[in-house]
Parts: sequence; structure tokens; C-alpha cells
Amino acid sequence: MNSTVQTMQNYFRHLRMAETANELPEFLRKAEKFSWTYQEFLEELLTYELKRREAKNAERRLKWAKFPYQKTLDEFQIDEQKSISSRQIKQLKELNWLEQQYNLILLGPPGVGKTHIAIGLGLEAIQKGFQVTFSTMGELIHLLKTQEYLTKSQTQLKRINESDLVIIDDLMYMAMDQREANLFFHLINNLYERSSIILTSNKGPEQWGELIGDQGITTAILDRLLHRVEVIQLNEESYRIKYRSSIFGEKSVQS
Repeated sequence: MNSTVQTMQNYFRHLRMAETANELPEFLRKAEKFSWTYQEFLEELLTYELKRREAKNAERRLKWAKFPYQKTLDEFQIDEQKSISSRQIKQLKELNWLEQQYNLILLGPPGVGKTHIAIGLGLEAIQKGFQVTFSTMGELIHLLKTQEYLTKSQTQLKRINESDLVIIDDLMYMAMDQREANLFFHLINNLYERSSIILTSNKGPEQWGELIGDQGITTAILDRLLHRVEVIQLNEESYRIKYRSSIFGEKSVQS
């Protein structure tokens, strides 16, 4: 490699175009082989740099999301879940609801695919450039209660508050005390009309008051969550029960 190419690579790195710097010798080789014009050469360089930057940004967004696992909507067994259609899944994937700052509430018993759908939509949002964070209700309450003295909690809550989409899994899985209910309300209030929220729960909104305890706080939370919302009820049999593993080494499929 001659000194001129190395100098250009250093220039690219100085401009924070490290990916292009590394691939420059290969681009020069292709330009000579295929007789690219100056315009074609420049277009190839810039397109490559933009694609690599977006890929890195997507990787960063994915890391920040803190999904417990990654499952796409294409992996969702739509034939096993009669409560939602493939057309509805397709509409959700388009993310018009996210752009309009609508919330989604996924209701149903454990194991019917609520978390899978939520994560699948989160992955779609990340690929389209949205900032996403995922948290179980238990984890979220812990963050809220420890933010005053744990830097890690402060950092995670900052990311939640800055997210375009916040996924809260297992909402109302456990009862809250007065302080927890107040902290949760303030978070929802901060996110109101700034971010979309996906909630998964095995209890409908009409039952949340029993677990929050304070009717005034419950009403205030529901007022913000239900202002613009789509509620999806999933009522089929649990995948985890239907396709549970047997101790005898076989899949047990119930009829």
C-alpha cells in the first residue's frame, strides 16, 4: 500500500469515517477494475459508510433495548393464535401507531405470545431507527425505587424517558404500595404524548385498581395510557403448555 492511500485513510479516520478508511484499498481496486467515474466512486464510498453507520446504530439500539431474547414477528405462530390475524400483525409491523404515538395493550393469560409480539414490534422499531427499551414490571419498579442512589438505575431510566417506544412486560403482575404507585404514575406521566408504550398483562385495565390500591392514581394512569390505545386480547391456550417438553424426551402436544 502506497503512502498516498495511507494518507487518505488517515484523513477518513480523522473525519470519523473509519469503516470507509479500512475498505478504501478495496474500493480503489474495484474502481480501477470496473472503470468507475469519479461520481460512481464517491457514491460507492458514501453509500457504504452510511450503511455501516446505520448497522452500528441499530446494534447500539438493540443493546440498549435490553430484550430478554430476540424473536421476530415472522417467527410468531399465527396459526396457533386465533385472537389476532396475519393482517393485524402486518398492520402493527408498519408502525403507523408508533409514529402517531399510540399505545398497545396486549392482554391474555401466560404463554399466549404477548411478550413475543411486543419484542417483535420492538425489533421492527429498532430496524426503522426508533429508540426502544424493554423492562418487566418488577425490573421497572426496582429502577424507580433505586434511582436516587444507583447510577445504573438513573442511566436506565434516562434511556426509558428518551425512548420512542417503551415496552413494559407483565404489568400489574404484583400489587404496588403507595410509593411504587406514585413513582409509576410519574413515569407514565413523563412518557405521555412523548413516547408510545406497549404493555403486556394478564389482567385487564378494569382490574388494575385492585393492585395499584389508590383509585386516584389508577384513574390518572389509565387516563394517560388509554387516551390513544389499541387493546389486543389474546385468549388461546398457552404455547408453553401445549408444546411443553416431556420428562420422557418427547414433545407433549395436547389435542
